[in-house]
Amino acid sequence: MHKPLEGQIAIVTGGARGIGLAIARKLDALGARVSIWDINPDLFDRDKAGFTPGALRAVDVSNFESVTNGFAADVDEFGRVDIMVNNAGINGPVTPSWEYSLEDWDRVIAIDLTAVFYCCRTAINHMREKGGGRIVNVASMAGKEGVQFISGYSAAKAGVIGFTKAAAKELAQDNVYLNCIAPAMVETELFSEMTEEHIRASKAKIPMGRFLQVEEIASMVGFIVGPECTFTTGFVFDLSGGRATY
Repeated sequence: MHKPLEGQIAIVTGGARGIGLAIARKLDALGARVSIWDINPDLFDRDKAGFTPGALRAVDVSNFESVTNGFAADVDEFGRVDIMVNNAGINGPVTPSWEYSLEDWDRVIAIDLTAVFYCCRTAINHMREKGGGRIVNVASMAGKEGVQFISGYSAAKAGVIGFTKAAAKELAQDNVYLNCIAPAMVETELFSEMTEEHIRASKAKIPMGRFLQVEEIASMVGFIVGPECTFTTGFVFDLSGGRATY
Protein backbone atom coordinates (compact mmCIF):
# COMPACT_ATOMS: atom_id res chain seq x y z
CA MET A 1 0.00 0.00 0.00
CA HIS A 2 1.29 3.47 -0.95
CA LYS A 3 1.84 5.61 2.12
CA PRO A 4 2.18 9.26 1.06
CA LEU A 5 3.19 10.45 4.55
CA GLU A 6 5.89 7.81 5.03
CA GLY A 7 8.68 9.12 7.25
CA GLN A 8 6.85 12.29 8.32
CA ILE A 9 6.30 13.30 11.94
CA ALA A 10 2.84 14.56 12.94
CA ILE A 11 1.38 15.99 16.13
CA VAL A 12 -2.37 15.74 16.79
CA THR A 13 -3.71 17.66 19.78
CA GLY A 14 -6.67 16.25 21.64
CA GLY A 15 -5.80 12.97 19.97
CA ALA A 16 -6.76 10.48 22.67
CA ARG A 17 -10.38 10.17 21.54
CA GLY A 18 -13.06 11.47 19.19
CA ILE A 19 -12.08 13.54 16.16
CA GLY A 20 -8.44 13.74 17.18
CA LEU A 21 -8.14 9.98 17.52
CA ALA A 22 -9.67 9.44 14.07
CA ILE A 23 -7.22 11.94 12.57
CA ALA A 24 -4.26 10.34 14.35
CA ARG A 25 -5.34 6.88 13.12
CA LYS A 26 -5.61 8.17 9.54
CA LEU A 27 -2.20 9.84 9.56
CA ASP A 28 -0.69 6.67 10.99
CA ALA A 29 -2.30 4.65 8.19
CA LEU A 30 -0.83 7.08 5.65
CA GLY A 31 2.64 6.40 7.02
CA ALA A 32 3.29 9.22 9.49
CA ARG A 33 4.66 8.71 12.97
CA VAL A 34 2.08 10.38 15.19
CA SER A 35 2.61 12.08 18.52
CA ILE A 36 -0.69 12.33 20.36
CA TRP A 37 -1.08 15.24 22.74
CA ASP A 38 -3.94 15.23 25.21
CA ILE A 39 -4.79 16.78 28.57
CA ASN A 40 -5.67 13.24 29.64
CA PRO A 41 -3.57 10.76 27.63
CA ASP A 42 -4.89 7.89 29.78
CA LEU A 43 -8.07 8.08 27.69
CA PHE A 44 -6.16 6.61 24.76
CA ASP A 45 -6.96 2.91 24.34
CA ARG A 46 -4.48 1.17 22.03
CA ASP A 47 -6.75 -1.82 21.48
CA LYS A 48 -9.71 0.32 20.41
CA ALA A 49 -7.52 2.73 18.46
CA GLY A 50 -6.00 -0.05 16.37
CA PHE A 51 -2.54 1.49 16.20
CA THR A 52 0.35 2.49 18.43
CA PRO A 53 1.31 6.17 18.31
CA GLY A 54 4.92 7.25 18.09
CA ALA A 55 4.44 9.17 21.32
CA LEU A 56 1.67 9.87 23.81
CA ARG A 57 2.14 13.08 25.77
CA ALA A 58 0.24 14.89 28.50
CA VAL A 59 0.00 18.45 27.15
CA ASP A 60 -2.27 21.29 28.23
CA VAL A 61 -2.59 23.29 25.03
CA SER A 62 -3.96 26.30 26.92
CA ASN A 63 -0.60 26.60 28.71
CA PHE A 64 2.24 27.95 26.55
CA GLU A 65 4.98 26.32 28.59
CA SER A 66 3.25 22.94 28.31
CA VAL A 67 3.00 23.39 24.53
CA THR A 68 6.65 24.35 24.09
CA ASN A 69 7.79 21.51 26.34
CA GLY A 70 5.69 18.98 24.42
CA PHE A 71 6.96 20.25 21.09
CA ALA A 72 10.58 20.17 22.27
CA ALA A 73 10.10 16.58 23.44
CA ASP A 74 8.88 15.58 19.98
CA VAL A 75 11.77 17.32 18.24
CA ASP A 76 14.23 15.68 20.64
CA GLU A 77 12.72 12.25 20.02
CA PHE A 78 12.01 12.41 16.28
CA GLY A 79 14.36 15.14 15.04
CA ARG A 80 11.64 17.35 13.56
CA VAL A 81 7.90 17.93 13.17
CA ASP A 82 6.37 18.03 9.69
CA ILE A 83 2.63 18.16 10.42
CA MET A 84 0.60 19.71 13.22
CA VAL A 85 -3.15 19.26 13.61
CA ASN A 86 -4.67 21.57 16.22
CA ASN A 87 -7.81 19.69 17.15
CA ALA A 88 -8.12 19.97 20.95
CA GLY A 89 -11.24 21.84 21.98
CA ILE A 90 -14.33 22.02 24.13
CA ASN A 91 -17.92 22.99 23.39
CA GLY A 92 -18.56 24.98 26.55
CA PRO A 93 -22.02 25.78 27.88
CA VAL A 94 -25.17 25.90 25.78
CA THR A 95 -26.74 29.06 27.12
CA PRO A 96 -27.80 32.58 26.06
CA SER A 97 -24.92 35.02 25.74
CA TRP A 98 -26.26 37.23 28.53
CA GLU A 99 -26.08 34.27 30.91
CA TYR A 100 -22.66 33.04 29.76
CA SER A 101 -20.39 33.05 32.82
CA LEU A 102 -17.10 34.90 32.72
CA GLU A 103 -15.27 31.75 33.80
CA ASP A 104 -16.80 29.68 30.99
CA TRP A 105 -16.01 32.37 28.42
CA ASP A 106 -12.37 32.57 29.47
CA ARG A 107 -12.04 28.76 29.45
CA VAL A 108 -13.59 28.31 25.99
CA ILE A 109 -11.49 31.07 24.44
CA ALA A 110 -8.33 29.74 26.11
CA ILE A 111 -8.76 26.17 24.87
CA ASP A 112 -10.44 26.76 21.50
CA LEU A 113 -8.58 29.87 20.29
CA THR A 114 -5.57 30.91 22.35
CA ALA A 115 -4.29 27.33 22.39
CA VAL A 116 -4.36 27.27 18.57
CA PHE A 117 -2.18 30.39 18.54
CA TYR A 118 0.22 28.84 21.07
CA CYS A 119 0.59 25.65 19.03
CA CYS A 120 0.87 27.46 15.70
CA ARG A 121 3.41 29.95 17.02
CA THR A 122 5.57 27.11 18.29
CA ALA A 123 5.23 24.94 15.17
CA ILE A 124 5.67 27.81 12.69
CA ASN A 125 9.05 28.85 14.06
CA HIS A 126 10.28 25.26 13.79
CA MET A 127 8.81 24.68 10.32
CA ARG A 128 10.20 27.90 8.88
CA GLU A 129 13.63 27.01 10.19
CA LYS A 130 13.57 23.50 8.69
CA GLY A 131 12.11 24.66 5.36
CA GLY A 132 8.43 23.71 5.43
CA GLY A 133 5.49 21.98 7.04
CA ARG A 134 1.72 21.57 7.18
CA ILE A 135 -0.66 22.86 9.85
CA VAL A 136 -4.39 22.19 10.06
CA ASN A 137 -6.55 24.03 12.56
CA VAL A 138 -9.91 22.52 13.45
CA ALA A 139 -12.52 25.28 13.37
CA SER A 140 -16.28 24.75 12.97
CA MET A 141 -19.32 25.78 10.97
CA ALA A 142 -20.21 27.73 14.11
CA GLY A 143 -17.22 29.95 13.39
CA LYS A 144 -18.58 30.81 9.94
CA GLU A 145 -22.24 31.24 10.80
CA GLY A 146 -22.46 31.96 14.52
CA VAL A 147 -24.73 29.52 16.31
CA GLN A 148 -27.20 30.66 18.92
CA PHE A 149 -26.59 29.62 22.52
CA ILE A 150 -22.92 28.74 21.92
CA SER A 151 -21.59 32.26 21.49
CA GLY A 152 -18.24 31.55 23.16
CA TYR A 153 -17.57 28.53 20.95
CA SER A 154 -18.72 30.43 17.85
CA ALA A 155 -16.46 33.38 18.68
CA ALA A 156 -13.46 31.15 19.34
CA LYS A 157 -13.88 29.19 16.11
CA ALA A 158 -14.37 32.41 14.12
CA GLY A 159 -11.09 33.53 15.64
CA VAL A 160 -9.40 30.32 14.51
CA ILE A 161 -10.56 30.98 10.94
CA GLY A 162 -9.37 34.59 11.00
CA PHE A 163 -6.02 33.68 12.50
CA THR A 164 -5.49 30.87 9.98
CA LYS A 165 -6.13 33.18 7.02
CA ALA A 166 -3.85 35.91 8.36
CA ALA A 167 -0.95 33.65 9.32
CA ALA A 168 -1.19 31.65 6.07
CA LYS A 169 -0.60 34.81 4.05
CA GLU A 170 2.49 35.55 6.15
CA LEU A 171 3.81 32.04 5.43
CA ALA A 172 2.85 31.78 1.76
CA GLN A 173 6.46 31.86 0.54
CA ASP A 174 7.94 29.79 3.37
CA ASN A 175 6.61 26.39 2.23
CA VAL A 176 4.48 26.26 5.39
CA TYR A 177 0.87 25.53 4.47
CA LEU A 178 -1.72 26.63 7.02
CA ASN A 179 -5.37 25.67 6.50
CA CYS A 180 -8.39 24.91 8.63
CA ILE A 181 -11.49 22.76 8.50
CA ALA A 182 -15.03 23.72 9.44
CA PRO A 183 -17.03 20.63 10.38
CA ALA A 184 -20.75 20.63 11.03
CA MET A 185 -22.04 18.65 14.01
CA VAL A 186 -20.06 15.45 14.55
CA GLU A 187 -21.10 12.41 16.53
CA THR A 188 -18.56 12.37 19.39
CA GLU A 189 -18.48 12.35 23.19
CA LEU A 190 -18.95 16.15 23.09
CA PHE A 191 -22.66 15.42 22.72
CA SER A 192 -22.61 14.96 26.49
CA GLU A 193 -21.98 18.71 26.84
CA MET A 194 -25.02 19.63 24.73
CA THR A 195 -28.75 19.70 25.24
CA GLU A 196 -31.02 17.40 23.22
CA GLU A 197 -32.69 20.48 21.77
CA HIS A 198 -29.34 21.85 20.59
CA ILE A 199 -28.42 18.52 18.97
CA ARG A 200 -31.77 18.29 17.13
CA ALA A 201 -31.50 21.89 15.92
CA SER A 202 -27.98 21.29 14.63
CA LYS A 203 -28.99 18.18 12.70
CA ALA A 204 -31.94 20.01 11.15
CA LYS A 205 -29.52 22.50 9.52
CA ILE A 206 -27.70 19.77 7.58
CA PRO A 207 -29.27 19.14 4.14
CA MET A 208 -27.91 15.59 4.03
CA GLY A 209 -29.98 14.88 7.12
CA ARG A 210 -27.22 13.16 9.10
CA PHE A 211 -24.30 13.99 11.32
CA LEU A 212 -20.73 14.10 10.11
CA GLN A 213 -18.58 11.07 10.96
CA VAL A 214 -15.09 11.34 12.42
CA GLU A 215 -13.64 9.20 9.63
CA GLU A 216 -14.82 11.76 7.06
CA ILE A 217 -12.95 14.50 8.91
CA ALA A 218 -9.84 12.33 9.09
CA SER A 219 -9.91 11.73 5.34
CA MET A 220 -10.14 15.46 4.65
CA VAL A 221 -7.20 16.19 6.95
CA GLY A 222 -5.21 13.40 5.30
CA PHE A 223 -5.65 15.15 1.95
CA ILE A 224 -4.81 18.63 3.27
CA VAL A 225 -1.49 17.53 4.80
CA GLY A 226 -0.66 15.22 1.88
CA PRO A 227 1.54 15.74 -1.18
CA GLU A 228 -1.36 16.44 -3.58
CA CYS A 229 -2.51 19.60 -1.77
CA THR A 230 0.10 21.98 -3.14
CA PHE A 231 -1.55 25.31 -3.99
CA THR A 232 -4.02 25.85 -1.16
CA THR A 233 -3.23 27.77 2.00
CA GLY A 234 -5.32 30.01 4.24
CA PHE A 235 -8.42 28.09 3.18
CA VAL A 236 -11.41 26.80 5.15
CA PHE A 237 -12.36 23.30 4.03
CA ASP A 238 -16.04 22.78 4.84
CA LEU A 239 -17.47 19.48 6.00
CA SER A 240 -21.06 20.64 6.17
CA GLY A 241 -23.29 18.11 4.40
CA GLY A 242 -24.49 20.92 2.16
CA ARG A 243 -25.09 23.38 4.99
CA ALA A 244 -22.50 25.86 3.72
CA THR A 245 -22.73 26.71 0.05
CA TYR A 246 -20.90 30.04 0.23
